Amino acid sequence: MGTSAHASPGSPDVDFTDVQESEEFKDLRKSHRSFVLPVALGFLLWYFAYVLLAAYAHDFMSIKVAGSINIGLVMGLAQFVTTFGITTWYVHYANNKLDPKAAKIRTRLESQIAAGTAKEGV
Repeated sequence: MGTSAHASPGSPDVDFTDVQESEEFKDLRKSHRSFVLPVALGFLLWYFAYVLLAAYAHDFMSIKVAGSINIGLVMGLAQFVTTFGITTWYVHYANNKLDPKAAKIRTRLESQIAAGTAKEGV
């Protein structure tokens, strides 16, 4: 179902399993999960609350807010707003927290690969 985590024959000597087990990579993974899991859980709770209210609280959801706009419509539209808000928040988080850590790991790996390639050419 995928390729081995180790470098293939003929490619530079980089043990990707060691990289994955490094503290640097574990910190990157922890930073990612510490954002994604709580936000995803919060959004799912918000989404299922909306679905359950729509299914079982008809009187509440049909309360008029302004004209023919009711709470159900406002909450439904808020689902879209929430989705775009979370996306924007994640992009900002990734740009400031995740990408610098990933770039550091990538730069180190690329230099190892380049050094391995240079050795093979000699």
